[in-house]
Amino acid sequence: MIQGELVVDNFAGGGGASTGIEMATGISVDIAINHDPEAIRMHKVNHPGTKHYCESVWDVDPVQVCNGHPVALAWFSPDCKHFSKAKGEKPKDKNIRGLAWVALRWAGKVRPRVIMLENVEEFKTWGPLNRRHRPIKAKQGYTFRKFVSQLEALGYVVEYRELVAADYGAPTMRKRLFLIARCDVRPIVWPEPTHATASSPQVAAGIKRPYLGAHTQIDFSLPCPSIFDTAEEIKRKYGIRAVRPLAPKTLERIARGLKKFVLDNPEPFIIQYNHGGNRNFVVMPTLIQYHSETSKDETRGQQVTEPIMTVDGSNRYGLVTSFLQKYYDGGYKGNGADISDPLPTVTTKDHNSLCVATLIQMNNHCDGRDIEQPLPTITSGDGHFGEVRAFLIKYYGQGIGQDIKDPLDTVTARDRFGLVSIAEVDYQIADIGLRMLEPKELYGCQGFPDDYIIDHDSTGKAYPRSEQVRRCGNAVCPPIPAALVNANLPELCVAKRTGNIKLTEEYGGQIRFG
Repeated sequence: MIQGELVVDNFAGGGGASTGIEMATGISVDIAINHDPEAIRMHKVNHPGTKHYCESVWDVDPVQVCNGHPVALAWFSPDCKHFSKAKGEKPKDKNIRGLAWVALRWAGKVRPRVIMLENVEEFKTWGPLNRRHRPIKAKQGYTFRKFVSQLEALGYVVEYRELVAADYGAPTMRKRLFLIARCDVRPIVWPEPTHATASSPQVAAGIKRPYLGAHTQIDFSLPCPSIFDTAEEIKRKYGIRAVRPLAPKTLERIARGLKKFVLDNPEPFIIQYNHGGNRNFVVMPTLIQYHSETSKDETRGQQVTEPIMTVDGSNRYGLVTSFLQKYYDGGYKGNGADISDPLPTVTTKDHNSLCVATLIQMNNHCDGRDIEQPLPTITSGDGHFGEVRAFLIKYYGQGIGQDIKDPLDTVTARDRFGLVSIAEVDYQIADIGLRMLEPKELYGCQGFPDDYIIDHDSTGKAYPRSEQVRRCGNAVCPPIPAALVNANLPELCVAKRTGNIKLTEEYGGQIRFG
């Protein structure tokens, strides 16, 4: 409670909105409500001072839980999946679509000074359903307008806008609709973006900071198994499990991503990488998405120097990293450059992967041929060299395709399959690795603080990876509620967030936090 007023987080989930509010005020929200026990577990370990209600928002009486105290802020993030375009043409659930009405209940019973609501952009199309439980196109937006008008009838001024998380410092391009309603006479304030693209004149002038890249949250020291290794070989080499063989669509996405963001990239983004032995690699990382393409030649991916696209509960991003190895008189030498852009939106399912393409410098003494000359026939006996070249030819070389176990057909260098030029030095892809993004990386891309606890509850019980990912994709990106609260309720912003170090004393230091 701040200055005698309560802050309430309805649909609290894993705590994205609550964390953002805490980032602004320095204090945990007073009340958090969610029907999902798993969500409450994660919220409770990160916000132990909050009163938690694990039940439907409709079963919580605002008057009873507030116990006579005034409410400064009531936050609402109702389930969005029955509005999102990702739901497609599947039947909608009118009960889930109607969860936002609970905001009117709070407005009528305890009259929060400020109400904030977050949802997908399609929330504005909220309208009635037909008998097949599909939206009536002629009445799109009817219910949303009614919702707004009823808030206004209760004495609230209402405004809404779409905001992008990357504009406020999160390494994701996640865009959501935000609605603000207030009844305390004060004006609604929309915070100015603090970040922009690196090429923006405002960034050049020092007015804004450049977008945070996905690379800032990715751990490049983790092993990234070859797509050509079997599951058994990966287990033996790294002691980890990996899905092999990969699905054809995944291989196609990798190939398209390599072509667009590595082979055809005029300004490749590189870093130095040393992973075992005495070999230094130059790495060219990119991201692939596991979302279905809308056309045959579409590339669902991006460079890591940009914010990640929207993260959802299915972890649909894979990190593709191209390793470039330089040869000098039999030794190895690598020079790296900085990496610097945000990760895209993350989903709640575990579909995010890291893909690594290793490129090796092409010298006359290294591969024996001038790149202007036709390449010789290469057999699978050359190890991953042959596998990679066959892979590249199959997916975008001559367009004919062949089994990678067979000897590679003679191909001219004109197709430049697998060749990359950096600073007038040619490299060739020698191997391609792929791994799933870790939950910690996804939470970082959503804008959660480094100390946010995602792997266990307040008793030390482990939190399953699938639940970690699902909570992440469903979470509000904390930097936006932080910015909204700072702009509209500055009187509540009385301290700085101290992080989860405060929990160690409460639980006797038995749990490792942060």
